Amino acid sequence: MTKQAHKAEDKAGLNGPPPIGPDETGKDIGKLTEHELSRIVTFLKAMRSPFDQIVPGARQDAYWNIVLELAESYVSQRPLDQSSLIAASGASYGTGNRLVLRMIEDGLIRKVPRGPRHKTAFLEPSDELLDEFVRYAVEVKSLLARTFGLRSGGETEEYYFGGSYFASHIIAPLSGGDIDVDALRNIRFLLNDDNYFASMRDMWSDFRTDFGRRSSFDLRRLPDLYDQARAAFHQPDAGYDVVAVNMPWLGRFASEGLLADLGEVLEGAAINPLDFHPSVWGTGRWNGRQYGIPIYCTIEILTARRDLFEDAGLRFPATCDQLIDAAEVLHRPDKGQYGIVWNGARGMPIAHSFMFMLASHGSSVIDIPRRGENWTDTYDASSLVLNVNSEAGLEVVDYMQRLVAYSPPDIAEIDWNRRIDYFISGHAAMAYCWTMRAARYEHELASKVKRKVEYLPPPARSERASTAPVGGFLLTIPATHTLERQKQIIDAIAWMASPEAMKAHVKNGFPVAPRFSVCADPEALSSSPIVRFVDRLARHQKLNTWSRPPVPGYMEIERVLGEEIHNAVFQGKKARTALADAEARILGDLRGAADLHGEAGATRRRA
Repeated sequence: MTKQAHKAEDKAGLNGPPPIGPDETGKDIGKLTEHELSRIVTFLKAMRSPFDQIVPGARQDAYWNIVLELAESYVSQRPLDQSSLIAASGASYGTGNRLVLRMIEDGLIRKVPRGPRHKTAFLEPSDELLDEFVRYAVEVKSLLARTFGLRSGGETEEYYFGGSYFASHIIAPLSGGDIDVDALRNIRFLLNDDNYFASMRDMWSDFRTDFGRRSSFDLRRLPDLYDQARAAFHQPDAGYDVVAVNMPWLGRFASEGLLADLGEVLEGAAINPLDFHPSVWGTGRWNGRQYGIPIYCTIEILTARRDLFEDAGLRFPATCDQLIDAAEVLHRPDKGQYGIVWNGARGMPIAHSFMFMLASHGSSVIDIPRRGENWTDTYDASSLVLNVNSEAGLEVVDYMQRLVAYSPPDIAEIDWNRRIDYFISGHAAMAYCWTMRAARYEHELASKVKRKVEYLPPPARSERASTAPVGGFLLTIPATHTLERQKQIIDAIAWMASPEAMKAHVKNGFPVAPRFSVCADPEALSSSPIVRFVDRLARHQKLNTWSRPPVPGYMEIERVLGEEIHNAVFQGKKARTALADAEARILGDLRGAADLHGEAGATRRRA
């Protein structure tokens, strides 16, 4: 894309935080995400189709069609040549060609050379045309918001275009009546052993149906879940119909052909992708295909004791340096209070911390294609570039070492559960944590921080916009099942991922709300401040899905980082040496794994 096009993209607010900005009157006209703009273009195209079918002899507006095609190609980053644009106009070739040439002459369409060896060019909207179209799209969004009574006209940023939610709509209680009992007998689930899936198992079983036996659910702790899932995918006789996959594992299982492509079965399923936050729905995609349905999402955030900050007269930290300063003030080990608690334990915990903090420094362990805060769900292992042994990596190790001074004395052994225990018992002023676990702050009877917690985005390196990493699980179907069986299984997944089921879980203390309809439900919103907080992050593109890239070699990356980062932070190994060793080990492991998986994939294709 051209430099001017990037400038236009920033002005249009397509890359996230910057608003479109004030118009000539000085009035802020709001902003759109690229997902919203894409949906508005689709909506505008669909609006014309019924008119053309109903009204005999209706003439299409060639100018309008050209503008929509330019906007759509720009948002999707799809190259557009002159012939295709003329065809999209709906006019004769001569008329369409003259109109395109006039728009080029008027500066509304810009030519982008294909390359030094090509005489032809692609076409894209000029800054002026794109700005004006986005202004129009914002007005369309505002008008529809007012029409449906979702928000007052001036609060369009609180309405996500395309989200199927209404502010006054209360989702009905969960019912088992919609489940096809005959089709779902003997379905077996392999799930993570956590409170959410335990609650889901109990909810499913409580309907007392023939398929509701607790024995149908196999819950495994996270490391065991990965091994059991691999075994189940490779051995069809293991008997699982639905397998919960940790989001970063998707690339490996999908690239090995172990997961069913859900494209066809979703067409008739009671699952509306538009009701999911796009960043969350996208976690189930790999190389342009949908392999998983998000069942819950959890966000890595910063939690802070509001009462302690107010007593000390401190502002909540927005940058890493501000967090260190606040931690120093609030660190009182003689009184059993520590400034900050985070995951420092060797292995998976500190590996996650490194990846998340690297994201706060604007980088990721793998240089993968991404648009805004979402990766493009494509990955080419042949052009692998790591960002571990980098300046950003050094800054993160240095940040961790500074955190140690204001952390509990056993920080080198602290994992997800222990960091929550420190905070919930009142022994830490701040804590990095997953929103799923942070729900304990408000719902646990023994909590000493109830109604005293401020939920914040993770601090960033500087005063740049912060983003919060997304985690959670996807429900997948083994590829060994027939298409007919997949269609039966997807009905069970649709019920489990329904707004009714998700709302029931939210009301039971699990702040998982990847669906717009759940976030808009007044009862769900009132159940936990985390629901509204996460929804606001998602609507304003403050979530990132690339901090733990779901590439085939993710497990190797996690394992190596869990050792080398711990060595650098706690064992005295020089940071630069640890990062260089980590990068070399990861590259060796990934190349070896790629060769192995390539041979296995070729074997399956021959079979």
